[in-house]
Amino acid sequence: MIRTEMATRSTTREQKGVPVSALVVAVVVILGAGLFVYLDRVSRRPPPPPPALTSDAKAYVRSLQLTDVQMQKHESYLKQDVVEITGKIGNRGNRVLHEVEINCVFYNPYGEVVLRERVPIVSERGGGLAPGEVKAFRLAFDDIPDSWNQVLPQLVIADIVFG
Repeated sequence: MIRTEMATRSTTREQKGVPVSALVVAVVVILGAGLFVYLDRVSRRPPPPPPALTSDAKAYVRSLQLTDVQMQKHESYLKQDVVEITGKIGNRGNRVLHEVEINCVFYNPYGEVVLRERVPIVSERGGGLAPGEVKAFRLAFDDIPDSWNQVLPQLVIADIVFG
């Protein structure tokens, strides 16, 4: 029995194939490549669309009023064109608002959308917006495509979060 054990041990030693370290490296490389492909595909997916206005928010949009909306274009310190949109938002309704977001839609001369950006104009951090209150807002854009028609973008209420 001792002879057969020794014979099996000696044949296992002689049958050494690929070193274990090479197998480990191969497995790590394959897993790394798989992870890279997965992350690359995930990063290319478009983000999910933001949620639509709730029925309460749709009904309350009539109670919000944008006034004194103006647009200015100037050059930043980094020699970039910056478009600033300023204005005021008033709450003529009877509910406290924690957040209000708008979609700023920029068009080219042919009426095609060249940029749609969703930005907050009222936030909880800024104190929200109480009934009867009017607050100023300022939006800055430095990434508008050159094909933009240089006209004030369309401002559409995108989201309302009630207090």
